[in-house]
Amino acid sequence: MIHAYRLVAPRPTFAQDMTPDEGAVMAEHATYWHGLVDRGTAILFGPVADPAGFWGLAVVETDAAADAERIRDEDPAVARGVCRGEMHPMIDPTLRPDVTR
Repeated sequence: MIHAYRLVAPRPTFAQDMTPDEGAVMAEHATYWHGLVDRGTAILFGPVADPAGFWGLAVVETDAAADAERIRDEDPAVARGVCRGEMHPMIDPTLRPDVTR
């Protein structure tokens, strides 16, 4: 199953004015997602430069919806209450040949 993940910042200016504590959590968040990429679970992740305020995007491949929800819930940014995470299944995505369903 392919899922789209959206990480919603607590305020539109978050990327510019996060506190040192928030920055530390976001560093843990980046490490967490780099690990998911290295293991092949995350296809991609990164910030989106939306003029209304930055937000995060990831695309993950899992065997079950519960696995995707666990990935969201274990993201340090979500688990520590800094950001809100949304995980949504993609219906019949078109994939590159080297990405399996």
